[in-house]
Amino acid sequence: MKDNNVKIIGGKWKRKNISFNEADGLRPTLGKVRETLFNWLGQDLSNKKCLDLFAGSGVLGFEALSRNAELCIFVEKNPSTFQKLTENKQNLKAGNAIIKKIHADFFIKKNEELFDIIFFDPPFILDNSIQLIGLIRKFLKPNGVIYFETNIKLPENFSEIIKTSRAGKVYFHLVH
Repeated sequence: MKDNNVKIIGGKWKRKNISFNEADGLRPTLGKVRETLFNWLGQDLSNKKCLDLFAGSGVLGFEALSRNAELCIFVEKNPSTFQKLTENKQNLKAGNAIIKKIHADFFIKKNEELFDIIFFDPPFILDNSIQLIGLIRKFLKPNGVIYFETNIKLPENFSEIIKTSRAGKVYFHLVH
């Protein structure tokens, strides 16, 4: 299996590589999308608790930790992807990265923690992702936000959108 790399674009680990394996549905968030996202969120995430659901490469969570997030929980079910996340945690000495090898559905059923930021970038083949936003919304602290990346435009009546943009065929949104 070939290693792929994506660079962290800001914070204390700026220009450090995150490595990941090829996996079905895994597509790290593009650098220009992450740049927009962290302009929306702010560059310093001190005291923020984050959740990277469907972590994949983990680049969103590691980017948040690079920008001083208090902690980030990474949820990933794929064994080789989980292994890469663990290696990246060790390489970055990211003691505040908590990596869980668990299916997102099980995590959603069992979780009792609250988060300031939830990175929700599920595989595009997942057809219930908009419904899952309703479930994970209960994990937000007051004023918390969900970053949602998808290949479909959200319905006009989806009133919780704070910011939205598009890069090619990818739509990305900040919702609460």
